[in-house]
Amino acid sequence: MRTIQGAHGSGIFSMNGCEEGFATGGRDGCVRLWDLNFKPITVIDLRETDQGYKGLSVRSVCWRGDHILVGTQDSEIFEVVVHDRNKPFLIMQGHCEGELWALAVHPTKPLAMTGSDDRSVRIWSLIDHALIARCNMEEPIRCAAVSTDGIHLALGMKDGSFTVLRVRDMTEVVHIKDRKEAIHELKYSPDGAHLAVGSNENTVDIYGVVQRYKKVGECIGSRSFITHMDWSTDSKNLQTNDGSGRRLFYRMPSGKEVTNREELKLVQWASWTCVLGPEVNGIWPKYSDINDINSVDANFNNQVLVTADDYGLVKLMRYPCIRKGAKFKKYLGHSAHITNARWSHDYQWVITIGGADHSVFQWKFIPERKSSKEALHIAPQETLADSNSEESDSDQSDVPEMDSEIEQETQLTYRRQVYKEDLPQLKEQCREKHRATAMKKRERAPGNGIKLHFIHGYRGYDCRSNLFYTQTGEIVYHVAAVGVVYNRQQNTQRFYMGHDDDILCLAIHPLKDYVATGQVGRDSSVHIWDTETLKPMSVLKGFHQLGVCALDFSADGKRLASVGLDDNHTIVLWDWRKGEKLSAMRGSKDKIFVIKINPYLPDKLITAGVKHMKFWHKVGGGLIGRKGNMGKTETMMCAVYGWSEEMVFSGTCTGDICIWRDMFLMKTVKAHDGPVFSMHALEKGFVTGGKDGIVALWDDTFERCLKTYAIKRAVLAPGSKGLLLEDNPSIRAISLGHGHILVGTKNGEILEVDKSGPITLLVQGHMEGEVWGLATHPHLPLCATVSDDKTLRIWDLSPSHCMLAVRKLRKGGRCCCFSPDGKALAVGLNDGSFLIVNADTLEDLVSFHHRKDIISDIRFSPEQLSLRHVGGCAEYQQVYMFSPSHCESGGERLLQA
Repeated sequence: MRTIQGAHGSGIFSMNGCEEGFATGGRDGCVRLWDLNFKPITVIDLRETDQGYKGLSVRSVCWRGDHILVGTQDSEIFEVVVHDRNKPFLIMQGHCEGELWALAVHPTKPLAMTGSDDRSVRIWSLIDHALIARCNMEEPIRCAAVSTDGIHLALGMKDGSFTVLRVRDMTEVVHIKDRKEAIHELKYSPDGAHLAVGSNENTVDIYGVVQRYKKVGECIGSRSFITHMDWSTDSKNLQTNDGSGRRLFYRMPSGKEVTNREELKLVQWASWTCVLGPEVNGIWPKYSDINDINSVDANFNNQVLVTADDYGLVKLMRYPCIRKGAKFKKYLGHSAHITNARWSHDYQWVITIGGADHSVFQWKFIPERKSSKEALHIAPQETLADSNSEESDSDQSDVPEMDSEIEQETQLTYRRQVYKEDLPQLKEQCREKHRATAMKKRERAPGNGIKLHFIHGYRGYDCRSNLFYTQTGEIVYHVAAVGVVYNRQQNTQRFYMGHDDDILCLAIHPLKDYVATGQVGRDSSVHIWDTETLKPMSVLKGFHQLGVCALDFSADGKRLASVGLDDNHTIVLWDWRKGEKLSAMRGSKDKIFVIKINPYLPDKLITAGVKHMKFWHKVGGGLIGRKGNMGKTETMMCAVYGWSEEMVFSGTCTGDICIWRDMFLMKTVKAHDGPVFSMHALEKGFVTGGKDGIVALWDDTFERCLKTYAIKRAVLAPGSKGLLLEDNPSIRAISLGHGHILVGTKNGEILEVDKSGPITLLVQGHMEGEVWGLATHPHLPLCATVSDDKTLRIWDLSPSHCMLAVRKLRKGGRCCCFSPDGKALAVGLNDGSFLIVNADTLEDLVSFHHRKDIISDIRFSPEQLSLRHVGGCAEYQQVYMFSPSHCESGGERLLQA
């Protein structure tokens, strides 16, 4: 309609409409009022007012009646009365650009001091909640400390210098620059005689206060930047933490390191702000990184401590806090990492500061007290309620006790020093290194070749729901870097060999003719391939890092969802035929175990994993997710959609089935003893499998369990291709089809359960760890393997392709060897021992334990008169006499070289 030129001198950042007209605010520091037809009424230039300053920029404006609220770029809120526009009232102010790191409290007064990358140091009243002093410095400020008499304020700068100011008038006492890298921590000694200055140059410098801050000592034991420090009450000792996770002690003021910890047993500390030490072991959640917790401060009077972490959480715990994963109360509010937390001088308040949100939070401490009934409640003089937190009670802990299998899996890392895609570069480097010898004529490659025939094994120990029937009734699964299509009638296998590293997940197309598999890798890929032709239909690369841990097809088969192994477990939605990415979003900091696309609404999906259940929907080119409302945090191991678009069913690590409507938990049903690892939805019901080794059939509401199948050796059908390692193995995958239930176990077994009862073992292999030991029988089509999974196994290489015998060992093994006559089998173990067993029964003949390091190789002599074993971690060899007559006496060691 029209444009008003020159409404402001520069950018217009805010506009507000009301009954009187419109208000606008801009970078020029002006607020302009307009009538309803956008004719100018008046201009208020905040730069020219009593509170104004050069560079003031208006970012928000609100006009109601005679009053105008103005927010500025420098985190200030002004209230302007139109008829008295030259005297705006300053309601609120704070730090602005950069990050806020420096925090200190006055030792005797209700004051807090903060310093920021915006180069300002500010003093706040904890009573009036007001800024009472401000001073601008030349450099960004990273830490602060107040002397014990409250006279001096020391500021550590980002450029390696520190400045001391007088608190009363903010005038400079001294400015010293002995370092080039940032000063991260400052602490005055309790007697006020010294100031410890910790820098990012791995040192702590000691300065004498009465000598006008002359340097009197230096602590040089750290290998990384100094993060935290505390003085002893007698000012004779200093403890430090550094970025490498080391806790060191020094004699003051010389800075000599104290290495005899016995000398420190009786030392009392004036404060506890260090994040390392037995007194604060419990502040660390399981699987946390050394830099996750930024600040700690102990309240000795009330025996509690407060922590501030990278996840924006303030936690309150008891002090001392000795046991890891201690119970706590947590409080939300900060939007980013919290850089510092401190108690006020009288322990009535906790002050926290946010790094990127630039905010200073003041929390009221509500002490607990015991009544005559020994109950804990809020002190009666306080009407304040404890700030709500999601896990705010003593009944819960940051990481509840987790099932051992799940805990082991969450700690698995797929990061590698060398990936397979590095091999061409490594080969080229090797060629260059040996180019001098390359002049010799190289022989041709042999005309013969080998062809993969059969694989013993199935990856179940760290995967789930990765086992399906194909359209033709074959079974598809994965092991190592191979997709396997298994014909159970003929006991034969066909292979998809397109991957070049371990496959971690598998999903099947709704028509059951295509399969998607995701692998480990620096630039990991997802392959969609045809189970009949074994040819790739599409390869999706260029987005996920480290690996792909979960996949799912949409009900129409057009979309594919994938989850990466990066720190954010990124979710990607693909049009897999076109190879196009439709949406992407950070999934969760915690591990995601499963992703499922809504079969009714393909723009919706769910993810489940450690401590979360999340509901997502596609918006534009992204995904928006919300956590399920379940009250107590649970780890979810599996999830499926039910009979309608809003019904979701998930299995927990405690054995419950959670029934959801949209994102709200309706009820839970106890299904298994231990985690529910896999769930399959039927037209009228569900099938579940858990760690208890039970397969359970349920009705469509989980109100009634229709039938259960226990996986036991006693019920194995005669046609089984091997031996069950143990009764009730942990079930990791379940699928239905062709009148049978397909079951995959953690022990690397694939079983087929007939609904009438019989169970057939189809495929099996080793479990977690590495397989190193291999030996072939000298006369028969047999081989033996030994693994880190503490099992010794004998395999039939004939067309039956089955495991003939298995023996559990006390330790994992690295090598094995048949005797020349094939009657004995020697096995070298990881603890330095080795044993010789009967090759038919696997019963012990003799055993020896003369070394502490791994036995890396073991061999019988051709004459069968001696046995030689070689240790892998020490330079020695040993030769033993062995013959049938020695089996009774335990053998004889002949020679050590």
